[in-house]
Amino acid sequence: MNNQHPIDDTRLVALLHAYLDARYRWQHRDDWHDIVIGLPTPGLDLRYPDAAGYGCISAWNPMSELRPPTENRRSDKALEAELTALGLPHMPAFASAADRSWREPSWIVFGMDVDAFDALARRYGQLGTLWWPRETPVRLRMYAKRPSGLEGDQHVDWLR
Repeated sequence: MNNQHPIDDTRLVALLHAYLDARYRWQHRDDWHDIVIGLPTPGLDLRYPDAAGYGCISAWNPMSELRPPTENRRSDKALEAELTALGLPHMPAFASAADRSWREPSWIVFGMDVDAFDALARRYGQLGTLWWPRETPVRLRMYAKRPSGLEGDQHVDWLR
């Protein structure tokens, strides 16, 4: 499922800004709650006091390349099955553009070690995910090399 390929710096910077500007939400019962990069998630911390941390991951559109909906749904079902097989608590989430021009179903995963989470994200070909320990600000994890000349963002981890 890993479809990683080089992305030029111009496209990578555009995707970074899209990820930073995206709306991320998690579901509890019939309500959806915001996740904001750079802020903690007190709602998750209060509702799930035993979780050491959280990750938000999708299997849709590996490396941010559009795929047919049937292929995305198949990958999403495989990711959900893998999370279940690993015995990891998880629940629905999504990411979308502020103008809703795109939307991707995702999963919030509870208590997964960051190294295992990163390995999972790479297996599903993801360019960016969210991961954070409880009571700390949400971090964007980019599975790419920081583009040259790009100023640092205190809430972004570049992992190449």
